[in-house]
Amino acid sequence: MRKVLLFSAFLVVGLFIAQYLPAWSGSDYGTVKTVSNVLLYICLGFIMINVGREFEVDKSRWQTYAKDYFVAMATAAMPWFLIAIYYIFVLLPPEYWNSWEAWKENLLLSRFAAPTSAGILFTMLAAIGLKSSWIYKKIQVLAIFDDLDTILLMIPLQIMMIGPRWQLLVIILIVFLLLSFGWKKLSKYNMRQDWKAILFYSVLVFAATQSLYLITKNLYGEDASIHIEVLLPAFVLGMVMKHKDIDTAWERKASTGISFIFMFLVGMSMPPLQGISLPGDIGLASITGSQEMMPWALIIVHVVIVSLLSNVGKLFPVFFYRDRKLSERLALSIAMFTRGEVGAGVIFIALGYNLGGPALVISVLTIVLNLILTGIFVLWVKKLALMSYQE
Repeated sequence: MRKVLLFSAFLVVGLFIAQYLPAWSGSDYGTVKTVSNVLLYICLGFIMINVGREFEVDKSRWQTYAKDYFVAMATAAMPWFLIAIYYIFVLLPPEYWNSWEAWKENLLLSRFAAPTSAGILFTMLAAIGLKSSWIYKKIQVLAIFDDLDTILLMIPLQIMMIGPRWQLLVIILIVFLLLSFGWKKLSKYNMRQDWKAILFYSVLVFAATQSLYLITKNLYGEDASIHIEVLLPAFVLGMVMKHKDIDTAWERKASTGISFIFMFLVGMSMPPLQGISLPGDIGLASITGSQEMMPWALIIVHVVIVSLLSNVGKLFPVFFYRDRKLSERLALSIAMFTRGEVGAGVIFIALGYNLGGPALVISVLTIVLNLILTGIFVLWVKKLALMSYQE
């Protein structure tokens, strides 16, 4: 529980610093933002490599995972759709309800609600003694597929944002090659997997994706550059590693520390919420970013409603696995409520497209609220699990 609260605390501290960073850094604001973004991408790569390392499936029985993938995909899609609809019809004026620009912006921004925080969830369920349960084993599959679906769907969402260009064919080809390589070489390579090695790999992944972007930007200009986010390459790199469980106190502290830094940097990457002007027109180039900030009392109401919508959407697994008790299926669904690093990473990517305004603030605070409630969610799962075993 302490770890989860610290995740929220680091995110909130970063968000607080972001309000005053332009004034504090002055003319060096651009340099500070560049350095923090580089560190953020490296930390995100570190997290996604670890998520990929958890992706362990029996390739000879791949057909048996079809149902699990469908359930995971639907569980990720339901909160995404509900929140996107809410953002459009509640947060935006009626003149934007039929706007394709507004829809694609909110479809990208609301994707933060899709992924379950696999790392936080697995750690907490193991800590309360559920590691050998059906709930734990099934959630391992669903949460990883949940994250994979989020990563894959970010590709077409980003394609929608930049419009039809020949570079899209190159991006699709790279995505196809990465996924093919990851599946064919799943858990094949015996690589070092201590935190130092994984951090080094994440630096290499960032360097590769950034080099591709800079080279194409230099050749074809900013609008025609090829930008592959670190999410998929880092995940595939984790997939091809033969998983080694390095469970030492120092290893746990290092991995947790990097996750804390990531959450802090995500908060610090947010634009000032109100009352402070940024240099230039950051956040004003989009429909969401051009909306006026709401009173804090109204923002809190929206945060509560969006949190409820996102968690109602995560109840999809209740309607499947009918051979299990209702209490087990409900526990499985509630376990999917947890949010964390991947969702925060989606918000950071959305910032790159100048998405902002009240919807961005509500999204960030919704992640904070869900992080705070994670301990309650896990204790709820434990109570339901014990109830099913007693029955």
